[in-house]
Amino acid sequence: AFIVHDVSLELIAELAPLIPSIARHDRDLAKQLRRSASSIVLNIDEGNVSDPGTKRARFHNAAGSANETRAVLEVATSWRYVSPQQTRSSLVLVDRVVAMLWRLTH
Repeated sequence: AFIVHDVSLELIAELAPLIPSIARHDRDLAKQLRRSASSIVLNIDEGNVSDPGTKRARFHNAAGSANETRAVLEVATSWRYVSPQQTRSSLVLVDRVVAMLWRLTH
């Protein structure tokens, strides 16, 4: 199994309970969180079966989506839609995914 794929799915599972809380205050931000987190997995899986140049580009895209996911969580926390305690485990997983993707592209 491709571990970064599994960790990115674990991230989505961690984010799922936060979506309704964020959406209650800001539907667009919740949609952005869904899109960016989904994009991580989709780019990882596309890259995993691509030629070397495309693989690297997709893994970079996945890392960008992971950073976007982190930013959405930080914005939602700053607006107090969710608490830092609610996002802590998700942010740890985002950092883990980004680190794994960095290793895959360097």
